[in-house]
Amino acid sequence: MNDKERALRETLSSLGSVVVAYSGGVDSAYLAWIAHDTLGDRSVAVTADSPSYPRRHREMAVAIAGRFGFRHEIIHTGELERAEYRANPANRCYYCKHELYGHLTPIAEQRGAVIVDGNNADDRGDYRPGRQAAREFGVRSPLDEADLFKAEIRELSRRAGLPTWDEPASACLSSRIPYFHEVTGEKLRTIEAAENALRTLGFRVCRVRHHDELARIELGRDEMPRALEPEMAAAIVEAVKAAGYRYVTIDLQGYRTGSLNEGLLLQPTFAHSRDRG
Repeated sequence: MNDKERALRETLSSLGSVVVAYSGGVDSAYLAWIAHDTLGDRSVAVTADSPSYPRRHREMAVAIAGRFGFRHEIIHTGELERAEYRANPANRCYYCKHELYGHLTPIAEQRGAVIVDGNNADDRGDYRPGRQAAREFGVRSPLDEADLFKAEIRELSRRAGLPTWDEPASACLSSRIPYFHEVTGEKLRTIEAAENALRTLGFRVCRVRHHDELARIELGRDEMPRALEPEMAAAIVEAVKAAGYRYVTIDLQGYRTGSLNEGLLLQPTFAHSRDRG
């Protein structure tokens, strides 16, 4: 991994100045850290404030930037104002990333910088339409270019002292809504409230898949036995109903990335990788 980290630093140095698309997740936090460590003030991490991302992620991004001294900015994006995004097609992520990169481009141009994202080697071959937007805006993916995989990024993050090193995978709240069902602010707030309630109950890996009045809960396999204990099951039902759902169910397959992609007839390609919900 030392060779890969060295290659990553060399790539960042060759870019001269970067704008990091920084959500506060495992990959973007490590990228923001090493970009700052390599380039200093020639790196700025930018976080989008949007209804489609959980507030806790933004708070984490701010806390990490403050702790490690990143140069950090927060911008407001309006993907929910775009009819194409709200319609929630299978390539919804394209419109989200197009909105984000459209805001990052003027920042990068003003600084003479290149936009970089946290895409990594594990993302190759999956379906992620946001990669099309990245290509259109000339976004670079230094972690992928250095052939760094998620497990390696976690280990390098641990060595760097980043608290995100063992954070569960994260994705935008819209990824909880089945494709072709409209994305609305109300749905996103309901999903976020339900997931916050589950975390308050002590669940670390959880997703609330939104099926109108029904919440389909995906939990980490190791956490499922606890959820099925009668008292805990009752507490889950009460908490999730309080968030706005009428019916509550636990998916016995447990949490898996992109489960709402299971109904899509899509062929993965190198050029696209999956929305990891």
